[in-house]
Amino acid sequence: MIGFEKDINEFNCPLLTTAIHNGHIIRPQIEEYLLIDEFTRLREEDPFTEFFINSFQNYLVVNTSRFEVDLNRPPEEAIYRTPEQAWGLNVWKDNVPVSVWQYSIQEYDFFYNMLKRVIDRFIDYWGYIIVYDIHSYNYKRDGTEGEEADPSENPDINIGTGSLNRKFWGDVVESFTRVVKDSEYNGRKLIVGENVKFKGGYLGQWIHSQYPDKSCVLSIEIKKIFMDEWTGAVDIPSIKQLKGILKKTVEPVLKAAAKVIKTENIH
Repeated sequence: MIGFEKDINEFNCPLLTTAIHNGHIIRPQIEEYLLIDEFTRLREEDPFTEFFINSFQNYLVVNTSRFEVDLNRPPEEAIYRTPEQAWGLNVWKDNVPVSVWQYSIQEYDFFYNMLKRVIDRFIDYWGYIIVYDIHSYNYKRDGTEGEEADPSENPDINIGTGSLNRKFWGDVVESFTRVVKDSEYNGRKLIVGENVKFKGGYLGQWIHSQYPDKSCVLSIEIKKIFMDEWTGAVDIPSIKQLKGILKKTVEPVLKAAAKVIKTENIH
């Protein structure tokens, strides 16, 4: 079963934070069918993203590895059956029993059914929901000492809004962006981009399609400047700084969201 941790009280705040790629756990029943080693899996997962959100009022952390089932892809692509679906990596051995993947897809469906129940409660109470969908990404593909990817194409924080009704929720996006750009991180300003590296994944697409104009998902990709993506070593002070910056965005984002909803109701 997909492992997750959640602390949700929708009455406190209309903001839900998620870390659906945080997980590294693979169920024992499928380990014998995997080709990919644990270290390589870890490098392509989003480790430590749970620490960015676990002190928010509402959070949902998934502990199952994306290499078992990827919750940020549509159901027909949630299993990395070919290298093209997994950054050129061979994930599975040949002749995997159909039941192995069927079980994972059932768990995928279970997750989205659970998420729908959660979001329904937010919208029943608030009339809308804001979601911070937190991820991280690699930028040193040539090793620890290798050259960093071009910062202009790999911002420190990438905000994916590809499926968002930007005209409706634009003030929310701008409020978030403004706070992050104005914040200090290790003595410098963060480079922030919107839809530069990523435009957001299936989680945001699904929520927006289910709840048009009642949901605003910001797919937030944090470059792995807080860790060594090759060794897995983490810089705790950097995580704390980034977490603090994310928390500073909450008040202005919720103010902007409430104003958007109020204006829409007036019309």
